[in-house]
Amino acid sequence: MSKWLNRYSEADTQSFTTSRANETRFWQSISYLDHTAPLESALKDAAQFGIRYVLVGINEDIGPRANCGRGGAIQGWQAFLKRFLNLPSNEFLDPKSVLLLGEVKCDDLQSQSKPLDNTQADDLAQLRSLCGELDERVTAVLKPVFDAGLEAIVIGGGHNNCYPILKALSTSEASPCNAINFDPHADFRAIEGRHSGNGFHYAYQDGYLHDYHVVGMHEQKNNQTIISALTNAGFTYTTYQTLQVMRSRSLTSDCTHSLARFKTDKPLGIEVDVDAISGMPVSAFTNCGFSVSDAEHFVFLGATHSASRYLHLCEAAPVTHPNGLEQGITEAGQALSGLVCSYLLGKQQG
Repeated sequence: MSKWLNRYSEADTQSFTTSRANETRFWQSISYLDHTAPLESALKDAAQFGIRYVLVGINEDIGPRANCGRGGAIQGWQAFLKRFLNLPSNEFLDPKSVLLLGEVKCDDLQSQSKPLDNTQADDLAQLRSLCGELDERVTAVLKPVFDAGLEAIVIGGGHNNCYPILKALSTSEASPCNAINFDPHADFRAIEGRHSGNGFHYAYQDGYLHDYHVVGMHEQKNNQTIISALTNAGFTYTTYQTLQVMRSRSLTSDCTHSLARFKTDKPLGIEVDVDAISGMPVSAFTNCGFSVSDAEHFVFLGATHSASRYLHLCEAAPVTHPNGLEQGITEAGQALSGLVCSYLLGKQQG
C-alpha cells in the first residue's frame, strides 16, 4: 500500500552521495521505482527485470520509548544511506539487484510521540498505541514487497518493527515464519501493549511466528518471566555467556546448528538488534557485547539459508554517541552498511 510509503527517486538521495573519477559507487548501480506506477505492479515488474532486494527505512523511536527506554533510533536509516550509497561497486559486490524503495511514513506519529513522557502511565499507554499504529503502516508497505517475491532489507527504528515485518511476510506467504535473532534481549516481554520489547511475543500470539532462536541472549538482561514465556512457547536461545564468557560453543557452530533446524517450507527472517554490538551508538548501549564482525558473520550465515526472506537491522541511535551526532552517524553507518553487504554476500554464496 503506497499510502504509507515515501517512495524515493535518485533526487531524494543526492544529499547523501558523492562521486569520484574512475569509480562506480553503489548509488550509481542501484535502482529506484517509477513514481507514477502503482506500487504492487511496479514491484512485480522490478522483480522481472532482475531486482531481488528492496531497501526500506523506518525513522522512529516510538517503540523503544514505549518499552520504557531511550529515544534516538530515528537516524539509523540516514546514517546507513550516507555510507552505503557511497561504497564502491566492484567485482566483489555489485548492487545491481538492489532497489532503494524509500521509507515508511511516520513523521506524524513521531510528532505525536515527542511530548510524551514514558515515566507517566497515561503517556506510556499513548506511546504503545502509537506503536500499534506504526505496525499497520509497516505491514502495509512491506506486504507488496513480499507479494512480488522480493526480499526486504529493513533498517532503522526499534525492534518493535519485527512484528509488522513478520506479519507482512506471514500474510503474503500464508504461512507462519521462522526467525533467528542476534540480540541480548529475547524481545518476548508481556502482551501489555506494543513496544520494542515484545514484538516476537505478539507475532507468536497472532500466529505469525512458528519457530524462533535467539543468539547471544544476555543472562542478566532478561527477567525470568521472559525466559519462561520463551521456553513455554517451544523457542530456544544461546546465551552471550555460553558464547563469549564460557566459550563452550562457537558462534559459527551455534548459528549453523540453529539454522539447520529451520525447514525450507517456511520463510525465515534474519534479525539483528545492533545493541548486541559493543560500543555501538544504540538505544540500549553495551560495552559487553559482540564485535561488528561477529554480527556480520551471523548475517552472512543467515543469508545462506535458502528460506531467508528479509534482513532487519534495528535500534541504531547515532545521536547517543558520546562524541556527538556526526560521529554516531559515521559509526552506525559503517556498521549497518557492513551488515547489509554481509547479507548480499551470503546470498551470492548461498
